[in-house]
Amino acid sequence: METIKQEIEQLRLKLNQYNYEYYVLDNPTVDDFTYDALMQRLIALEEEYPQLKTPDSPTQRVGGEVLEGFVEVAHQVQMQSLGDVFSKEEFEDFDRRTANALGIDKVEYAVEMKIDGLSVSLEYENGAFVRGSTRGNGFVGEDITTNLRTVSSIPLKLKEEIPYLEVRGEVFMPRENFLRLNEQRESIGEPLFANPRNAAAGSLRQLDSKITAQRKLDIYVFNVQQIEGKELSSHQESLQYLSFLGFKTIPHQNLFYGAEEAYAEIQRIGEMRGELSFDIDGAVAKVNQFSQRESLGTTTKTPRWAIAYKFPAEQQESKLLDVALQVGRTGVVTPNAVLQPVRIAGSTVSRATLHNIDYIRDKDIRIGDTVVIQKAGDIIPEVVRVLTEKRDGTEQVFTMPDTCPACDEPLYREEGEAAVRCQNSNCPAQQMRSIIHFASRPAMDIEGLGPAVVEQLLDEKLIADVGDLYFLKFEDLVALERFG
Repeated sequence: METIKQEIEQLRLKLNQYNYEYYVLDNPTVDDFTYDALMQRLIALEEEYPQLKTPDSPTQRVGGEVLEGFVEVAHQVQMQSLGDVFSKEEFEDFDRRTANALGIDKVEYAVEMKIDGLSVSLEYENGAFVRGSTRGNGFVGEDITTNLRTVSSIPLKLKEEIPYLEVRGEVFMPRENFLRLNEQRESIGEPLFANPRNAAAGSLRQLDSKITAQRKLDIYVFNVQQIEGKELSSHQESLQYLSFLGFKTIPHQNLFYGAEEAYAEIQRIGEMRGELSFDIDGAVAKVNQFSQRESLGTTTKTPRWAIAYKFPAEQQESKLLDVALQVGRTGVVTPNAVLQPVRIAGSTVSRATLHNIDYIRDKDIRIGDTVVIQKAGDIIPEVVRVLTEKRDGTEQVFTMPDTCPACDEPLYREEGEAAVRCQNSNCPAQQMRSIIHFASRPAMDIEGLGPAVVEQLLDEKLIADVGDLYFLKFEDLVALERFG
């Protein structure tokens, strides 16, 4: 029993830390699949040993804390999280419990994509948007009305002046916007967002709403929390009404009867995943009829009438052919894996981040290794692990060079830091990055002066620094390729 108690305590410590990093700091350090596996293990142990369950366990809360700087909002209707399943058998168990509780043979389900973003509440009085808030811990969230007003897909005035309406939606950042934002952050030496969900959450928690507006967030609305002045009998009817009012509702919403039909739709959604313009981390099956939902009720944390089927991150094997070094604007030298091209999550990957030399050493990554690749948040390719059993002895240990690959000046690593830097201010790679940053949208926003053009101007020795941009002449440019 003592061993079990220690395991439960360790799981709680880990999950509480991951919750804090994910919900409060917006800086997740583990992927969703790893987190969910730990949570499922803790749930199973607490069910087996109920005497060890405590009110402060991560299983007893939705998660998240209210950040300083925002006014607290008490939710009249709790913004609950969903229970998770990870296999067909677990989904069939949920369906069996639901059908038995309702006393019917086949349950009518609405099956939807589970958008990977930040859950928010939107409140309307007489058809006007009056308040928006985060989920927070489910009972108390943050008032982010000003920031939500900058999301173009949120209607500020509904098409019908309904007395009161509260809806729930998922704010997200489309992948294209996410990639553009990370490119901008990289160009000015700021840390990159781990995934679009991380970026969306960070954007909504800006105290300056102008920054939020620049991030071009989006939203899908998926639930009615409260309503006055309108009777609705089913989930599908409610989504149709919300669409009529002017909301952007969850896409691909259909009805299915029984576990077999619903599970087939979940699998179809999983196959679409790589082709979407936004991130999903699963699919949700909800009992369609509101009267049946009321009959089923809820637990303290989750509704009994809905379940989330979580997809694992897609992974593929590839060969690590080489390690290429990239010198950033601030001189940080970042190693990147050069891979045998492999298709993953809807695109072909031939490069993956290796973060820093400590990451390479910790995972014992060698040139020539067969490695497992996944996209962090289905966006940024990364090396997850090495298949050491496939080594044949020809693999080579990688070491960081002593000198910069761009200028041949000595590299320096400060004690306690992971980053290796080139300190030569005249390093051509740093100069190029500096000019790219200068021309970027967050800085001078010089239209047409992207990385390829900057590189071309440097190669032609038409510029050496940002000052030279202002002395370029028509005759300097017109003869260049792509400038005719």
